[in-house]
Amino acid sequence: MTKYKKRRRSALPAVIISLIVVAALAVGGFFGYRYVLKYTHPLKYENYVEKYSRANGLDKYLVYAVIKTESGFDPTAVSNVGARGLMQIMEETFDWLSYRMEDEDTRYLDMYDPETNIRYGCWLLGYLYDEFGNVETTMAAYHAGRGQVNEWLADKSISSDGVHLDVIPISDTEHYVAKIVRAMDIYKQLYDK
Repeated sequence: MTKYKKRRRSALPAVIISLIVVAALAVGGFFGYRYVLKYTHPLKYENYVEKYSRANGLDKYLVYAVIKTESGFDPTAVSNVGARGLMQIMEETFDWLSYRMEDEDTRYLDMYDPETNIRYGCWLLGYLYDEFGNVETTMAAYHAGRGQVNEWLADKSISSDGVHLDVIPISDTEHYVAKIVRAMDIYKQLYDK
């Protein structure tokens, strides 16, 4: 009877191959994830966003975050309450803005025009940022209105310092502000060089 000797195989090649496969999947996953984020967080209307964010002293990534959150970059978007365009301008807000901007030639229908909507939206964001001084409070005012936010800031149970909102009493506004901040952070991670 002949005995065959079993050869021991080294586990080292299998371990190395496994590590290479895991590394390839991790790298592919990372770049795939970045690709998906760039698809969901595009830089559309760059010329207008650059021009009007700079003119109003705004971080352009805040403007992109607002457009992404408000309309998903659809210039024909209309909300359930009638806000129009990329940055979702309400008719009352438009009337107030056109008066403040001394713009008698623009009509509310023009809020479907990307440049006009971004110009108006950036002017409003710049105005609110000048008044409130931080992104979170500015965005709460963009969503709930400046009068409402000024009431909140005067209430010590809502704002301990009269500048920042410790809590946002309206859950829709709280959710909106969180979405804007999250989108702005993603834009900065993807595109800030």
